[in-house]
Amino acid sequence: MAEAADFQGTSPSPARRWLRRSGALLAGAPLLAGLLQLPLSSPSQAAEKASVATATGSSGPVDISLDSLSPSAPADGDTITVSGSVTNTGKQTVTDAHVGLRVGPSLDTRSAIDTVARRTSFQPGVDPLEVGGKYVAKVTKLAAGSSQHFSISVPAKNLDLGSDGVYQLGVSLTGRTTAQPWDQVLGIERTFLPWQPDAADTKTKTTYLWPLVSTVHLTAETGSDAQQTPVFKNDDLAKEISPGGRLEQLLSLGSQLDVTWVLDPDLLASVDAMRGGYRIQQANGTTIAGKNQAVANAWLDKLEKTVQGQSVVALPFADPDLASLAHQGKDVTGSLSHLKDATDVAAGTVETIVHVKPSTEFAWPADGAVDPSIIKVATSAGADKVIARSDSLRETGGLPYTPSAARPIGGGTTAVVADERLSTAFQGDMMKADDSTLAVQKFLAQSLMINLQESKNERSIVVAPQRMPTASQAQSMAEGLQALQQGNWSQSQGLTEAAKAKPDPGATTKIPSASSYPSALRHRELPRSAFERIQATQAKLDKFRMILTDESRVVTPFGRATDRGMSASWRGRATEAADFRQGVETYLDGLMGLVHLIQKSDAKLSGRSATIPVTVQNNLVQGVGHLVLRLTSQQPTRLKIGNGPYDEQQIQVAGEHSQSVKFTTSTKANGPVQVVAQLYTEDGQPYGDPVPFEVKVTEITSTVMLVIGGGVLLLVLAGFRMYTQRKRAAARQAEEDAENGPEVGGESADTEGTVDTDTTEDSEAGSEQASGPESGADDPEHPSDPSPDTAPESADPSGTGERVDR
Repeated sequence: MAEAADFQGTSPSPARRWLRRSGALLAGAPLLAGLLQLPLSSPSQAAEKASVATATGSSGPVDISLDSLSPSAPADGDTITVSGSVTNTGKQTVTDAHVGLRVGPSLDTRSAIDTVARRTSFQPGVDPLEVGGKYVAKVTKLAAGSSQHFSISVPAKNLDLGSDGVYQLGVSLTGRTTAQPWDQVLGIERTFLPWQPDAADTKTKTTYLWPLVSTVHLTAETGSDAQQTPVFKNDDLAKEISPGGRLEQLLSLGSQLDVTWVLDPDLLASVDAMRGGYRIQQANGTTIAGKNQAVANAWLDKLEKTVQGQSVVALPFADPDLASLAHQGKDVTGSLSHLKDATDVAAGTVETIVHVKPSTEFAWPADGAVDPSIIKVATSAGADKVIARSDSLRETGGLPYTPSAARPIGGGTTAVVADERLSTAFQGDMMKADDSTLAVQKFLAQSLMINLQESKNERSIVVAPQRMPTASQAQSMAEGLQALQQGNWSQSQGLTEAAKAKPDPGATTKIPSASSYPSALRHRELPRSAFERIQATQAKLDKFRMILTDESRVVTPFGRATDRGMSASWRGRATEAADFRQGVETYLDGLMGLVHLIQKSDAKLSGRSATIPVTVQNNLVQGVGHLVLRLTSQQPTRLKIGNGPYDEQQIQVAGEHSQSVKFTTSTKANGPVQVVAQLYTEDGQPYGDPVPFEVKVTEITSTVMLVIGGGVLLLVLAGFRMYTQRKRAAARQAEEDAENGPEVGGESADTEGTVDTDTTEDSEAGSEQASGPESGADDPEHPSDPSPDTAPESADPSGTGERVDR
């Protein structure tokens, strides 16, 4: 950020010039005293003289930890208490030592604050003198490697603080070592003392974003029950929202502050999914029941109460990585449509779960880094305000102060530029009290300096911290923000109001070029292959949804899983991100595979025509339709399906059922024929794998029919000839009987009960021929009988092929 004293040619106010001169005199006094070797110097000044000769630029053998400073922003009448510990990191014992405070002249610029914060060694003439007197903590002996706690309290009035400003505060240890038995500064720690005892005439309006964002926890998998029980990757979310967890800490701390809540709808949806029962994936592919429903209920109930009447902003669902979309995904067809979907469901998700209507007009790229393509993508889904950061949208016009956040950047879009120093104040490791205390004091110092830069003009400043602060970072953030909101130079404001504030005329509005985008951020982006994988999964989902009778059971969980695959939370976790996206696609493939054709073995077909059955299996719990089953002959000149090379039939199968479809075929020649069954969606896209099988055609030809007919005719003619021969023989016998007269009759009487053998044999032969039709299959058919559709089945043992339904 720009500021008055950071730019050459800027004239400071008369009061500031006086303060500078006074500060220079005060800073130079110890050095002058050391050079003149004044005999009346105090013990502390004597130590300063010794330090002039021994200072080497190192931090010294004693490490000082500043664990607390209270109050962080003192006012008139307050007593300032500084507590911490000193540790001897050297090899020699420290003796005759004490811890003292050093309050120096006020600083003029924000850059001066940065400079002081970077210094580690004691510098006589630059570091102020000790307050001394009774405001010291004695350290008689400090052995190598040992530590000792200290606490010093001093009334603010005894520090001779002048006008409003930011003062450097040093905590040093002065003592002796065996090798150097004279007083010297052996270690120092520096921080800042913001001094604004009375309310400022014009306060800075400060917007602090308080993000509730997490990593991806839900998978695309759901149970087959009516409630579609959700399945989580693990139970880490329960840890985050449990008492003491990161998200529980953020919610509890934020509920006591005046902040703008920035919510990821996916987080709310995931916690909400836990409330009705959920399952957790195991390494072996199974799932177990989750047991933290009560924790989820308590966290959401508290969030709902907290955000009522507060400023609330909803990010697109699952917080898509806008920079990755802009740099890697925008050229992959369909990628930007996912951002639009994620934005469209954001407001409804938040409003349904916590019953507050959020603003969805803000886009927040990672770390507030922007370039023209990011701005274009960020606004493509309907957002007209982009949260940038001042280290990306830098001041180039020489503005002598930190300008307001709102900047019109063209096309009806507003860039809301967060202050980089304030936004990154708590990004370090805040686990140690020393680190937290230093961060809080520096945060307050930078905020006060902004107000002092242009004290007569009201400005709106935005603070956009890291997306997912740790629990310790959140505690430090809350401590610093609470002190700020209790201070005398700042007042809280919502993000929507900050975006509407009147912009500074001289503030930069030019979006930096793509080449200026930080390479460190670019290396952490999602690759193009990620968006190609997402789009391939989406194409499968579009095909699957067409056949479902209740597509919401699939489209909703997979649509949200697609959003999660583009989440900014995957930055720096490329392998985990790829595994998640692959898992979504694999699960979708598994569901689609539950609707399939049953494999067919080779079949035999004899005769001129027959029907071939094909079975469709649906193992989904819901019915499917809008499918077409096509059976295709690869050799239609030998085997026709229907009236051509293929035939199609509409398919509709109830949930957990199968359906067989019969296709009429006709043969033209003998031999094997390859046949392929394939499912298609109604728009002609293949669905699932084809099922090929072989049909062996064994047609009864016309030559065979002629041979059979001729044989039948010969049998008929032979029977007729035998009949006429018997009839003629019977007539001759009758004539002979008539000529012989009584003899014949007597003879007949004598032979009553006997049968002519020949005649009898002939009769029996005729009888056998006459009984032939009763025997069935062995008798010849009449030539006029119609030919059967199929010939008798082969007497050979049947193979493994499926029997064709005739």
